[in-house]
Amino acid sequence: MRVLYELVATPSVSGSERAAAEVFVRHAARLGMRAEVDEAGNALAHRGPVDAETHVVLLGHIDTVPGEIAVRIEDDVLHGRGSVDAKGPLAAMLLAGARAELPCGVRVTVAGAVGEETAGSPGARHLAKLYRPAACIIGEPSGWDGVTLGYKGRLLVTASATRQSTHSAGPEPTACDDMHAWWSAVRAHAEMFNKGRDRVFDQLQASIRQTISEADGLRQHAKMHVGFRLPRELTPVELMQAVRSLTPEHVTLDFSGEETAFATNRNDAVARALSSAIRAHNGRPRPKLKTGTSDMNVVAPHWRCPIAAYGPGDSALDHTPHERLDLDEFARATRVLECTISQLASELTAAAPAHAAR
Repeated sequence: MRVLYELVATPSVSGSERAAAEVFVRHAARLGMRAEVDEAGNALAHRGPVDAETHVVLLGHIDTVPGEIAVRIEDDVLHGRGSVDAKGPLAAMLLAGARAELPCGVRVTVAGAVGEETAGSPGARHLAKLYRPAACIIGEPSGWDGVTLGYKGRLLVTASATRQSTHSAGPEPTACDDMHAWWSAVRAHAEMFNKGRDRVFDQLQASIRQTISEADGLRQHAKMHVGFRLPRELTPVELMQAVRSLTPEHVTLDFSGEETAFATNRNDAVARALSSAIRAHNGRPRPKLKTGTSDMNVVAPHWRCPIAAYGPGDSALDHTPHERLDLDEFARATRVLECTISQLASELTAAAPAHAAR
């Protein structure tokens, strides 16, 4: 448990991950793995031949959102920022990767990517270009008996409006009126899109993240930061086009954080291996589809390999002041991952390689 505690006790808000990456590298080396911090700042641990034909990547992230929570263990529960999202899954993958039985010709890489909590995910994007694995497990909280098969897409929008100041008794609309009109049209569009779609995973979700307004006596300024969660049927480009068509003359839009939704199925080789390992440890696998995004959205379209997300922890505690991880669940999830990696490695080497690993 030391690696878990020390990772959680080392602050690593997005953009300031170096100290935690060094903790990861130190523990990986102690476990007998080749460890490094790459040029993007990712913490990496490798096991198996560099030129192995089969490469399995365990991709977690080492950054956290802001918010200091006193790190402590009470009643076998670890409290602290990142304990669930996602240093718990990352530490479990590191321990499992070091312990799993690997046939000859298999390499395992455990990656603690930087910047996952930002819109850019720079760590995962760097690795997406560098590797071509035969299989990937994304380290995110699913619960020890959960298997996450997919994540929704994302689009972030900043809408701005500026108008000349007018008397409040006059008929002219204000910049805030423009914002309200735009948002009302966007909400109506989302409600129309969602008709007949019962699952939240299949719906277009729209929420206001922040609103700002000010005036200097000459001009009024209004700004709204909005987040969209997209189903598989809707791409970020398609939503951009729809939102632009709803935008009045005085409103300008700035788009960022585009991610396309991704989902695999229960027959995916990684999902099957995780489910088998959960059963082997007296659990009943619970397949999940998440309404957030993860680095699965980033790497899956590039790698086109079997992929699923797994890790200890309750994702309802992500980003909250109550983030905490049950240590018994952490130990169980670590054993599940160890079993999964061993099974995957054996299956992949038994099958003819589809491509050379990198």
